[in-house]
Amino acid sequence: MLDANRSGTATASPRAAATQLAVPVSPLRGRGFTSACTRVLLSPYARLSLLLALLAGAAGCVLLFEPQRLLTHGGPEQLGGAAAAVVFAAVYGLCTVAFVPRPLLNLAAGALFGSQLGLATALAGTVLGAGVAFGLGRVLGQEALRPLLRGRWLKAADGQLSRHGFRSMLAVRLFPGVPFSAANYCAAVSRMGWLPFLLATGLGSIPNTAAYAVAGARASAPTSPAFLIAMACIAVPALAGTVVAWRRRHQLRGR
Repeated sequence: MLDANRSGTATASPRAAATQLAVPVSPLRGRGFTSACTRVLLSPYARLSLLLALLAGAAGCVLLFEPQRLLTHGGPEQLGGAAAAVVFAAVYGLCTVAFVPRPLLNLAAGALFGSQLGLATALAGTVLGAGVAFGLGRVLGQEALRPLLRGRWLKAADGQLSRHGFRSMLAVRLFPGVPFSAANYCAAVSRMGWLPFLLATGLGSIPNTAAYAVAGARASAPTSPAFLIAMACIAVPALAGTVVAWRRRHQLRGR
């Protein structure tokens, strides 16, 4: 609004001058910064870093708090029967995610719950731990790691897992030489579905888990036929797997 002074010259009012001097601020600027931060935090490599941090933290917690003591001592005294089995399966699954060896957990399951309930509890913990690891690898690591599958053998393994997920994972679980955690994260990086992965894990883990559960249940009688048969079921596949791996090693060198 213009005001006339004594000399007759029109001047702008203070309110109008302030309005003219004000610099407009775009509301999209703040939104752009927020969206940029969101893209960085949700980028594939940021999620992969989060996965590595979670795994390192889980392994550190196992070393510090030793949750395996819950497995070997049976947990709180007030828990018994089905409740103890549920707690055991949950801790079993989390321990496998933190790289605790499954043979020790299977032996503890048999020693605490006997052959049958120990087998069921260990299988439940196995499927739970595999599902958690598969989910973490799929959500946090797949997008960052898939572009790195450039070698011939890596591409072949990825194609096998992606096209024949159930059959391939079943063979991996039956073969005693493949580490449990490595198989979980390799399957997560591939395009294998959830259901084939979990079904193959549950079915393929039965023989080895049953052998360890029976050995743990009969550990107090090491000369009993059940214990000896269980140990044979553990030793023979392990020896066969070692022989197959050794022969494959020489074949690869020959190529």
